Amino acid sequence: MAKKQKPKPANLLAQNKKASHDFNILETYEAGIVLTGPEIKSVRAGKVNLKDGFARIRQGEAWLENVHISPYTEGNQFNGDPLRNRKLLLHKKEISKLTGVVQEKGTTLVPLRMYLKHGYAKVLIGVGQGKKLYDKRETLKRKEQDREMARAMKVR
Repeated sequence: MAKKQKPKPANLLAQNKKASHDFNILETYEAGIVLTGPEIKSVRAGKVNLKDGFARIRQGEAWLENVHISPYTEGNQFNGDPLRNRKLLLHKKEISKLTGVVQEKGTTLVPLRMYLKHGYAKVLIGVGQGKKLYDKRETLKRKEQDREMARAMKVR
């Protein structure tokens, strides 16, 4: 059940721009995330870093790892570890499908965006296949050509 749906910019809390540079995104999945009270307050304040994060399937459950959520400033002793592993909420069918996809060589689960939907924090997870250095250069070259064409069209 791959979804090609982008959240509204007003609800966007964090975005992983490096993921599209380093990976070819094959499919995307929307997942809920289990957060504590101070964590959701910090997420709503936009203090999230998805840059080095990844998702992993362990024992039939999806986990988001290495995503930094800054401690809530007005929090107390319940502020947890900023880099702790957080459980992702997906359907069993989605998890079993992702398990098969991730076992292929060169694919990984990458968090692309974190946003609010109906008051709940959601993470857009992408199935990414790593790019080689020459692929990255080709992508940058293509973007540059598109920009130049757009400028030329705008001038006319």
